[in-house]
Amino acid sequence: MDPASPTCEWQALIERALAGDQTAWRELVDRLKGVAWKVLYGYDLSSEDRNDAFASTFFRVYERLQSIRDPQKLPGWVATIARNEANTIYRKRAKFVPMAEVPLRGVTSADHSEHLIDDEMQSAMLRAFANLPADMQALMRLLSADPPLGYDEVGRILNLPHGSIGPTRQRCLQRLRSSPELAPYLDGGRD
Repeated sequence: MDPASPTCEWQALIERALAGDQTAWRELVDRLKGVAWKVLYGYDLSSEDRNDAFASTFFRVYERLQSIRDPQKLPGWVATIARNEANTIYRKRAKFVPMAEVPLRGVTSADHSEHLIDDEMQSAMLRAFANLPADMQALMRLLSADPPLGYDEVGRILNLPHGSIGPTRQRCLQRLRSSPELAPYLDGGRD
């Protein structure tokens, strides 16, 4: 093989990078970044997501650098990895629903004459809910969705382990119970 051939040049850079030569790694990234950016700019991603995909691409390249059999195919390999990273981020973003758009289940009373839930208490409840941290609001909104969502689906949407949903729900309810907005309704009624 000709030592001046492009294949030998890529192979030498890969070997040096695997040996811990930071200059070789930077040179590999410099030579291949145009390929990655060209792929990533083909996706409708925010600049932050695009930067994340770029970083993930080269993290994956570095992880698998020792498995390269044909160094000449490295640019195509980088393009494929960049495409996979962009698709992963795009799919995650497509599943994301802003919590403000997830409706709260309406609270209704079957017997309005008993005034079980009046407008003031509902307003107080909504103010107390608005004071919860965003992650707790998200959980409570999903748990009150109509039709109901199972814990598996809620866990998938919020990236929470199945076993933590119930305890987190209990903490949310406790925060609501102890909120100053609801105190007049929970401490023996209004004066």
